[in-house]
Parts: sequence; C-alpha cells; structure tokens
Amino acid sequence: MFANILHLIVYSLMSLFLVIVILRFLLQLVRADFYNPVSQAIVKITMPLLKPLRKFIPSVLGIDTASVVLIILVQLLATAILSTIMGAPGLILNPLPLILWGLVGALTIVSSIFFWCMIISIIGSFVAPMSHHPLLTLANQIIDPLAAPIRKVIPPLGGVLDISPIIILLGLKIVDMLIERLANLVGVYPQLVLGYW
Repeated sequence: MFANILHLIVYSLMSLFLVIVILRFLLQLVRADFYNPVSQAIVKITMPLLKPLRKFIPSVLGIDTASVVLIILVQLLATAILSTIMGAPGLILNPLPLILWGLVGALTIVSSIFFWCMIISIIGSFVAPMSHHPLLTLANQIIDPLAAPIRKVIPPLGGVLDISPIIILLGLKIVDMLIERLANLVGVYPQLVLGYW
C-alpha cells in the first residue's frame, strides 16, 4: 500500500517535470515567443538544471541538445527510483533498455502535447477566435509548424473552414500507433516509464 502511494507521488511529480522539460525543448524548436508568461515560467523551472548542462553540451544545428540530455536523465532517474520502489532495483543495471523506454515515454509525451495543443487551439478558435491569451497563443505557436505545410496544400475551404486540425489529429493517431508498436518491441514496463500510459 505505502509503495503504491509513493509510486503514485514520484511518478506524478517526475512526469510533470518531464512534461515541462519537453515543453521547453519544443518551444525552442518552434521558436515560440520567449516573452510569453507561460514560456517564462517554463524557462524559470528548467533553467537550474539546464544551465550547468549547457556548459558541457553545446547546441547542434540549432537544436538544444542539453534539453534532450536532460529528458533522458530525468527518465533514467525516474526509472531507477520507481523500480526501487516497486522492488526491482536490478532493472537499472542495464541502461540500454532504460534509454529505449525513456525514448518511448518522451515520444508519448510529445504526441500528447501536440494533441492537447490542437484541442486548445480548436476550442479557442470557436470560443474566443480573437483572443491573445498566453496559453492559446503558445498552443498555436506549437502546432503552427505542423499546420502551415498542410494549409499550403489544402487552404481553408471557403476561407473559413480549416481542415488541417483533422489531418494533424489523424497523423497524431498514426504516430501513437507507431509508438505503441515500438513500446511492444522494446518491452516497456508502463509503471516505470514516465509519460507512457
């Protein structure tokens, strides 16, 4: 009973932190507005761990590799802690499967972030189409790199009906199926991998 409660607390807190780190990576990748209050909060939360990593890990081709390393480290640490809580500390002796599990978990979180940004954007376009709410603005900035190429090929019908969200959601469903297949191949233990549910 105590182990299950401790597992829930550790899993939830570390998952939340991992989502924030992945958001930091995605926001830099899509060149989102740095001055957005949500962006500022994410930067403040992640900076204490990213700053020392950046001293040793430079960016490559404009990609913040320190964030990628931090994502992997958080997954490895979480798996080590969770496997100890679950009474299977021997799982941490072989880092290769842990890295593969971490990759699956991170991909799942990325897919979920895009999905929820898409939902926020769709609801926002109906409820408050002219809104400049920081969360709505950020959601649109995250999905724009996916939506822009689709809109070039299939412009909004009648100038108002945008079908790019449907295509993006369909694409995300296909990505989820591929992640599920990858998870089966590497034999993921869902209770030990952040983001994989």
